[in-house]
Amino acid sequence: MSRSHETRSPSARPLELRLEPVDNQRLARLCGALDANLRQIESALDVSIARRGERFTLRGDPAQAARAARALEHFYGKAAAELTLDDVQLGLTELEQGRSSTAKGDAGPQLLTRRPDLHGRTPRQIQYLENILAHDITFGIGPAGTGKTYLAVACAVDALERDNVKRIVLVRPAVEAGERLGFLPGDLAQKVDPYLRPLYDALFDLMGFDKTGKLLERSTIELAPLAYMRGRTLNHAFIILDEAQNTTPEQMKMFLTRIGFGAKAVVTGDVTQTDLARGQKSGLVEARRILAEVRGIAFTEFGAADVVRHPLVARIIDAYEKHTQDEHGPQSA
Repeated sequence: MSRSHETRSPSARPLELRLEPVDNQRLARLCGALDANLRQIESALDVSIARRGERFTLRGDPAQAARAARALEHFYGKAAAELTLDDVQLGLTELEQGRSSTAKGDAGPQLLTRRPDLHGRTPRQIQYLENILAHDITFGIGPAGTGKTYLAVACAVDALERDNVKRIVLVRPAVEAGERLGFLPGDLAQKVDPYLRPLYDALFDLMGFDKTGKLLERSTIELAPLAYMRGRTLNHAFIILDEAQNTTPEQMKMFLTRIGFGAKAVVTGDVTQTDLARGQKSGLVEARRILAEVRGIAFTEFGAADVVRHPLVARIIDAYEKHTQDEHGPQSA
């Protein structure tokens, strides 16, 4: 693989890249159907990529073009097998962190799920997994797409598979975008179900549809609205409170005091996406302030660099954070 000399002036010429040894099948896998993989790299790194055979022309900021060239070389090396858009998105995240999915010993804990490739993609994700395994209560706070909920469910599945817990309890507050349960059609189970759908999706991906269904029928996995936690004590369970920014301080205290013997709890949320009534304090914000120094409780704070969804998501988060700072100056939640 060879590149032309890069210049750093504003009028820098396009960066030329030739991928070697030439292999048409690998080139086809690298580019993807209708060049979808190339478009993904373009979108993530804000460059344009033109191809003729094994030769690529990259235009854009010189530093970004150089990163795109490294990405093309990286994915060409992995194109002995099919490359999906997911592979490219996750690989770009790892390259951003200066890591490779082929590196050994830096991916954090290995979890027992039906996804053998599941591991921490960023240093904070690895820290999050380690915190969950090492602490009885862990908070994961940050924007959408950082893996807060998915990795927590993966740890719950792992704990169940290793017989470290007897059941999984997945909880969400039924407060979303100002809507109330009474305005939704159906009985209580049907009213609550839409709020728990992201948790179902993670379970189906990590355990399979049939196995998840059987465990739900046996109540080995329980999904419930937060209000159902009052008065309960949960022993030998892995409990996840999702969308915790929509709890009140009283609800958060109630939830945290449900933890019993042999139990482990993970609380996830995004303090910038609160759907509580105007003026209502968020239980997640208060818990972060009150419990920061409590021994046995861990906090992992995610940022835009930890987003592993579409590359535009990280740029959207950065743009909103910049807008907030420009309007109000740096603020702590």
